[in-house]
Amino acid sequence: MLTTVEGLSSRRKTIILITCCLSLLISSMDATIVNVAIPTIRGDLGAPLSRLQWIVDIYTLTLASLLMLSGAAADRFGRKRVFRIGLLTFALGSLLCSLAPTIEVLIGARFVQAVGGSMLNPVAMSIITTTFTATVERARAIGVWGAVVGISTALGPMVGGVLIDILGWQSVFWINLPIVAVALLLTTVHVPESKSATPRGMDPIGQVLAIVVMFTLVFGLIEGRPAVFALSALALGGFVRHEARHPSPFIDLRFFRSFPFSSATVIAVCSFAALGAFLFDMSLYLQGTRHFSAVHTGLLYLPMALGVLFFSPLSGRLVGRYGTRPSLLASGILMAVAAVGLTMLRAGTPIWQLVITFALFGIGFGMVNAPITTTAVSGMPPDRAGAAAAVASTSRQVGVSLGVALCGALTGVGLWWTIAGFAAAVTALGVAANTDWAYRSRDRVAPLLEEVPVHAG
Repeated sequence: MLTTVEGLSSRRKTIILITCCLSLLISSMDATIVNVAIPTIRGDLGAPLSRLQWIVDIYTLTLASLLMLSGAAADRFGRKRVFRIGLLTFALGSLLCSLAPTIEVLIGARFVQAVGGSMLNPVAMSIITTTFTATVERARAIGVWGAVVGISTALGPMVGGVLIDILGWQSVFWINLPIVAVALLLTTVHVPESKSATPRGMDPIGQVLAIVVMFTLVFGLIEGRPAVFALSALALGGFVRHEARHPSPFIDLRFFRSFPFSSATVIAVCSFAALGAFLFDMSLYLQGTRHFSAVHTGLLYLPMALGVLFFSPLSGRLVGRYGTRPSLLASGILMAVAAVGLTMLRAGTPIWQLVITFALFGIGFGMVNAPITTTAVSGMPPDRAGAAAAVASTSRQVGVSLGVALCGALTGVGLWWTIAGFAAAVTALGVAANTDWAYRSRDRVAPLLEEVPVHAG
């Protein structure tokens, strides 16, 4: 149960929404900006490909590991308190990134940045849901929140390209500092403190086992050490066994008895793996193989970003009217077509062909976000919907990590055929999750979750 904050003026609610959106802006923009900076960092710090992959993956893996824990901590110790700690930690990590003299120090600083980032988005969403209590105003606030994701995705490559060309790669981290300063001031002055009336339980062993599974899997892919996968398998087995017995598990495994929920989790991993591979590999291609400037690279990302910006809200409306199947079919098909197009990429591929491929990928990816969340929470009891959505958010970060890791394990044609396979899985699961059999599995799970309330955290 979430406590709500009553009696706030319309002006103060607007300021709170702006504050929360500022945190989303820096965390969302960070991914695309950093990817544009990767080739410049490679040249400046003399980093091998595996270390470049860790610049992205240490961030996304840490987010995936700590998102649910941060949400639980905010419910227990106070959302405003945790949000402010997150802002300060993110700012510290950004400053350390900009000062990093070596690639190893940069990776460590990215870890610090991610620890702060894990306290921003889930906690900001909790602040929004407790501030905007009426159904209509809450829907509008969440709509604005979603629009910021599209805007930051569109702005990221262009802003990053300009900053890198003028001030160097360090500037992509400097830009976070003034935004954090404004958000911190507004939070201190305007955001009221709130806690959950029934804070979620803690599961440190489950948390650690989940971290071991994710980090060893990505480490094995990036560093080319398949023997590490045995440790991933052991940790996964231990995680499943522990979670099945724990009274307040990190992830309630009963969720996965619902085929739509399981499908949403896999769709999130597959689609965001495609995004992670696309952003990372295309930055290296555009600036390394084609020798385009950072600004030129940012402009070439624009068709993809605009596709996400315009088709994400359209997908949300389609899901509301026709269900998740049309959006998932369109998403999987378009991303698959784009991936197949990238298998034919050459050093002299015409710009118009790149623009079309990037636009197709952006439209396809823009169509997938709304149905992931909707599919994950469909049929869940109201007090479990937040936990189900958090698992889907974690799966997104795991997907990005996997996609970037695959950029080293696979190259060229092999990488993009694999991504095409992931996109095909999105299409297939989009169909399967909307069958009568899938709905029956979902309907069987809801009563189980209501019988014995177990709080994921």
